[in-house]
Amino acid sequence: MDKKNQSDGIKRRRFLQIGSAFAASAIYLPLSGNLFGALSGNNAKISIPTVKLNNGLLMPGLGFGTNTLTGDIGERSVYDAISVGYRLIDTATVYGNEESVGAGIKKSGIKREELFVTSKLWVDDSGYENSKKAFQTSLSKLGLGYLDLYLIHRPRGDVKGSWKAMEELYSQGKIKAIGVSNFNPDQLAELMAYANIKPVINQVETHVFFQENIIYEDLKKKDVQMEAWSPFAAGRNGIFSNETLAAIGKKYNKSIAQVVLRWHFQRGIVVIPRSSQKAHMIENLNIFDFELPKSDMQIIAKLDLNTTQFPEWE
Repeated sequence: MDKKNQSDGIKRRRFLQIGSAFAASAIYLPLSGNLFGALSGNNAKISIPTVKLNNGLLMPGLGFGTNTLTGDIGERSVYDAISVGYRLIDTATVYGNEESVGAGIKKSGIKREELFVTSKLWVDDSGYENSKKAFQTSLSKLGLGYLDLYLIHRPRGDVKGSWKAMEELYSQGKIKAIGVSNFNPDQLAELMAYANIKPVINQVETHVFFQENIIYEDLKKKDVQMEAWSPFAAGRNGIFSNETLAAIGKKYNKSIAQVVLRWHFQRGIVVIPRSSQKAHMIENLNIFDFELPKSDMQIIAKLDLNTTQFPEWE
């Protein structure tokens, strides 16, 4: 995100003070009744519903993304996120911040088993041997004994060799779940044709302007969880000043950011919004005390441009 878009996004997002206990509302795809929780700075109980992955592992349905959050800012942001209630922390080799993320986790003092930590294998490290080395490097930088989820970041290079290495690491208990990111239906089908262990996740670009309905339906059929790596489209296309989303939010006294995250939640998509601002972290958690009716979901569906907002990734 450029500085102007980032500034506009901060101006448009309205911080709402967190209330008392959050209760999970009904959604269109089932989430587990299990909840991850923590006390925030104002002693409000924060409850985040979990999704049950196809290997039986429970994963928080709302987490914290860390792309671009590096150095001291990254460490502080992860610490703050955990302190207000986040339990899913997402990073990647290519983000260059695994050491900062690990430092933030350590500083939080929270028990390892209460966290769900994701990292990703970059293209340069594809292949059987390279993937094993890259995984160990990530683990060492994070200062952890295992990962909850490890993903192939992009469908490039020796995907088959990487998947074999990840399957072995999974069987050895060093990873609790393995998956992919940025795979289209054909690429995912190709991997599943030779995989001995089914991927649990496909983390993709999806938001109100790029709803990826073909991938959405394909993943439901394959029983692979969909996860959004940029639920706010990084502030692009004026999402934080969108009049349609603002009008919907006004009805429930919610910000555009909260409407967007609630829309994802009701679609059954795991989201990992990123922010270095503690107020925004709390705002993003406050989506479980209201529900978008079918009429509003249909209005938001019409915002789909069916095109990426990140052409530089193509």
